[in-house]
Amino acid sequence: MRITVIGSAGRLGAQVVRAATAHGHHVTGLARHPERAAGESTLAVAGRGDARDLSAVSTAVANAEAVIMVLAGGGRADPTAVQDSATTVVKAMTTTGNRRLIMTSAYPIVARHPALVMAVLRRVFATAYADAARSEEVVSQSDLDWTIVRLNRLADASAVGMPRVSTGELDRPTGLTRADAAEFLVGLAESGDYSRAAVNVRGRDSRA
Repeated sequence: MRITVIGSAGRLGAQVVRAATAHGHHVTGLARHPERAAGESTLAVAGRGDARDLSAVSTAVANAEAVIMVLAGGGRADPTAVQDSATTVVKAMTTTGNRRLIMTSAYPIVARHPALVMAVLRRVFATAYADAARSEEVVSQSDLDWTIVRLNRLADASAVGMPRVSTGELDRPTGLTRADAAEFLVGLAESGDYSRAAVNVRGRDSRA
């Protein structure tokens, strides 16, 4: 399968590249600084460019059977980074005829419980979460075969196993390893599950 990873040099993006490559897929990456990808993931990262550059994105997604967009929310200096990137990716995919888009987002933008914790997170990361919410709107209003994956409390740790997934609020906001998140994202590219839906994802229970 041909998979393009937008944001392929980030901590999660590099894990996605690694997982997709391990599954035997042909991976094309797009990153502003591909040399920053960790370890063997650099071998699969092919493209250098900004996700807001229509030409670079169009080249990266050409012939892709699935596109996985893994970008962190914007900050004060660049508050619309993901929204702008999502707009560009949707435009490029619409023009090139690619259909399957999987985009990561943040669970706290929709979570209600625990109320105090989520309120604090939304205050501390207000700019990034607002950017993520706007990017969700861009993608969900498109005609693509999209899935929005809201991840919770990502951590650099060994894989635990298949995460818990819900289309509603999570029963508890357990953290999630990047390795498990990457496997889940690649699995969505392979299966086509949760088409035109947003899902909330947490880590697997340690006792499960």
